[in-house]
Amino acid sequence: MTGLEIAQAVPPLAARATAIGGSPVREILAVTARPEVINFAGGLPAPELFDADGIAAAFRDVFAHEPERALQYSTTEGEPVLRAALAERTTARGLPTDADDVLVTTGSQQALSLLATVLVEPGDTVLVESPCYLAALQAFAFAGARVVAVPADGGGIDPDALEELVTRERPKLLYTVPTFQNPTGRTMAGERRAAVASVAARCGVWIVEDDPYGELRFEGERVPWIASCDGAQDRTVLLGSFSKVMAPGLRLGWLRAPAALLRACAVAKQAADLHTPTVNQLAAARYLADRDLDAHVARVAGVYRERRDAMLAGIADALPAGSTWTRPEGGMFLWARLPESYDTTALLRGVVEQGVAYVPGAPFYAGEPDPATLRLCFVTQTPDEIGEGLRRLAKGFR
Repeated sequence: MTGLEIAQAVPPLAARATAIGGSPVREILAVTARPEVINFAGGLPAPELFDADGIAAAFRDVFAHEPERALQYSTTEGEPVLRAALAERTTARGLPTDADDVLVTTGSQQALSLLATVLVEPGDTVLVESPCYLAALQAFAFAGARVVAVPADGGGIDPDALEELVTRERPKLLYTVPTFQNPTGRTMAGERRAAVASVAARCGVWIVEDDPYGELRFEGERVPWIASCDGAQDRTVLLGSFSKVMAPGLRLGWLRAPAALLRACAVAKQAADLHTPTVNQLAAARYLADRDLDAHVARVAGVYRERRDAMLAGIADALPAGSTWTRPEGGMFLWARLPESYDTTALLRGVVEQGVAYVPGAPFYAGEPDPATLRLCFVTQTPDEIGEGLRRLAKGFR
């Protein structure tokens, strides 16, 4: 470079990289990592309930019998033995599925990203629940979607409001977590699921049905997937994950989709990561073959029910008078709404000073947020810790 040359600035980041903020949950977890903080903010499974011995045994068995395969590249669609096991589990739960209907993903979050890539053009409309899972909002925003919230109540999406929005907005897809929803914990009733499927069939829209929590049921009867409803079979993508029932560190999820869409997602996955780690897939398949995952999940759900009950027992004394909250039948989350005058984002700093944390509700809204709402995760702490955390929460709100 001569003295006359002037260094030029590097090109800027893509607009989407600067326009989309980070996850408020991740940011809250970063500032509440101190061990003395009782953290109701995360969505983390209880680590003491992981079947570490069983998972370790599965990995040992894989390395003992097929180390070369475990350490080699794999197919983009996923290891055949795992796809077959996932298809069998899905079929057993009432949705006939072949291995070729399944694409293994690096966590179900990747499935969302792949679907956003192959279905959404910049400017396309995507419909979501109100409120909605945060990372789904991020995935669709990165794809350049115009995200529109569908009105919902304690029973989930309002089918009449959905049909009106689909007719007016002509969206590409509807995203929903119908069972033990994140963040509210609510479950959509069977008749509403059928109505949502009917709207999609009549109006021509994809349904992305995310089900990471459905196996964590404490009470009540299982509600069939939207994907099994009449009219939905050719237009519903069902997402699943081992994160909440086996271990999130495995980063194993999957999607079940019609053939053409699944193929498009496989091509997008080739560009993203080639394939999900082979050794993790083979270990998960070995675990399913050798262990009783359903029995393990039942034990976990029993503990989670005790923790939910502990939170419900103390929530009235922890929140200001006039507050309301959900009573989830499963999953990991409880949703609360304080009286109109409260702003849970503004209150969070003072609450954290008392040694407890939650997630303000405002970031979960695609449309106008409700600043008086908040999400509490009840599965990571013991009942005694939950009781102490609620006492701290009460002090913080006072």
